[in-house]
Amino acid sequence: MANIYEVAELAGVSLATVSRVINPGAKVSDKTRQKVLAAMKQLGYRPNSIAQSLATRSSNTVGVLVSELHGPFFGAMLSAIEETLRANGKFVLVAASHSKEELEAEAIKFLVGRNCDALIAHIEALPDKFIVEHNKKSAPLVVLNRKVRGLADRCFSLNNELGGYLAAQSLLQLGHRNIAYISGPLDFVDAQQRLLGHKRALTEAGVTFDDRLLHEGDYHETGGSDALNDLFNQGVKFSAVICANDDMAAGAMAAAHDRGLRLPEELSIVGFDDSPIARYVYPKLSTVHYPIADMSHMAARWVLRNVYQQSSLEVQQAFEPRYIARDSVSRPA
Repeated sequence: MANIYEVAELAGVSLATVSRVINPGAKVSDKTRQKVLAAMKQLGYRPNSIAQSLATRSSNTVGVLVSELHGPFFGAMLSAIEETLRANGKFVLVAASHSKEELEAEAIKFLVGRNCDALIAHIEALPDKFIVEHNKKSAPLVVLNRKVRGLADRCFSLNNELGGYLAAQSLLQLGHRNIAYISGPLDFVDAQQRLLGHKRALTEAGVTFDDRLLHEGDYHETGGSDALNDLFNQGVKFSAVICANDDMAAGAMAAAHDRGLRLPEELSIVGFDDSPIARYVYPKLSTVHYPIADMSHMAARWVLRNVYQQSSLEVQQAFEPRYIARDSVSRPA
């Protein structure tokens, strides 16, 4: 197996120069860097990552905290982060929290304990105070899908209130007035904001919000199907239903089909996220586009800029939703 001495000899440079090429952030000319990299490739030399970490006090690893490891939303998030970091010679270490406060804290502790240089986290249950205090004493923490007081410069968020507004407005403009709403867990900030936007659209249209048409879901398919069945069983009439994410919308659509309802002629359904499932359910799902891949890409760029000193990178932190009209809505019968 080749060693660093052989690389230096083949490239015609000193050991110190090879070390500067291997260690991120060290200054070396592009011409010299390419000579060293070519020699490393020819010899099949790979730096010892542990020794490299000790020398640079950097693991070249970023911890990523997600709520779940399945589903298109978190798949898009992880893919965007990993691709952006890998293109810059960094790696990711992933932990899941299942949206529970104690598991989120445990996962953050795990990632910090693995010497991650920074964390990118989709945090739903932990309070702002915990997040701010962690950031003062540990690896830099970047937060997705949430604004945390005191950490505005490292939060990447969607205007969820506007997304809820656009979903309701799309149905109100078609003449719907009795609109059911299946929310996410209302302990979560994004679920609260989407419901606020929904209520604002109703108020502007002169429609009174009916608490009986609100059902708190869990962001899973079964939550959507169970919620729709519960809404029907209580006997309150509605011509449309908005679901706070596409997974619940898909579950609601399945429950509607099981009841023999024709969609959208007898029931209009709107989702939120614009995940791939929205294009493959029947009818194709009208939904609110959530640019989670773009947001995650930017979060990774923030880490590259602020942790790995790639200062030329530009970063966008605030994102806007947009309504995507497909086939799952129509005018009320």
